Amino acid sequence: MGEMDQYLSGKLLYGDDFTLEQINAWYEDEKEGYANLGANDSAKYFYEYKALDKIYFLNYLPENIELTNVLGIGSAYGHEFLPLIDQIKNLYIIEPSDQLVSKKLGAVIPKYSKPNINGKLDFEDNTFDMITCFSVLHHIPNVSFVLSEVYRCLKPGGYLLLREPINSMGNWNEPRPGLTKRERGIPLQIFDQVIGDLKFKVINKKLGFCMTYFFQRRFQFLLKKPIYSYSLYLKFDSILSSIFSKNIVYHPKNKLQRIGPSYVYYLLRK
Repeated sequence: MGEMDQYLSGKLLYGDDFTLEQINAWYEDEKEGYANLGANDSAKYFYEYKALDKIYFLNYLPENIELTNVLGIGSAYGHEFLPLIDQIKNLYIIEPSDQLVSKKLGAVIPKYSKPNINGKLDFEDNTFDMITCFSVLHHIPNVSFVLSEVYRCLKPGGYLLLREPINSMGNWNEPRPGLTKRERGIPLQIFDQVIGDLKFKVINKKLGFCMTYFFQRRFQFLLKKPIYSYSLYLKFDSILSSIFSKNIVYHPKNKLQRIGPSYVYYLLRK
């Protein structure tokens, strides 16, 4: 088995053992990657995951959860926090892009900072009541270390909301239209291992996005928003993902291997 085959098989996570020099090169490629795909026009930006967040995360949180300190990793404009904004006192957002910034969310002025290249979080132990990390880890190399930092910075009883792709998203050594240069999904078994090693308590774990992009292409002419913005579709997707949950192939090479969930949603507690 060649070096790349170990990563494409899902047995190892590409980038998790990079040197600081390699991490720095990755960061330079990715820091404006998402913004440059079109997210940098705040007037046209639409947060597509409101219904998904409610179904898989918000519905499982305590109704009157106290959120004195909240951290968003790679949260861009911070729209994911709007459903809870009246309960948040202090909001911190780590965001590499200079283009994806909100001056105010509800009555809260978010405090933005840049990520450290090595993945270290500039916060004390046990600081945050909640941390979100939505479709961010697959853009960074040293995932295991960053998750250990997230665990360190959460208060005991604090929540981590995590959403990530679990397939390779194609061969990242080749051009992939519509994707950033370095992004790659994270194998489910590696996620489970890291989460278990860190002693997170799993409050909710679900699989999703089973053939979602296929359905999006087929029905986009009928839709005003992405298909996964609709609660009814997400209920259908949940059933479909459950049916095909055994058919998870990290680097699918044919149509049959693609019939399976491609995302995981974790609600974790320290």
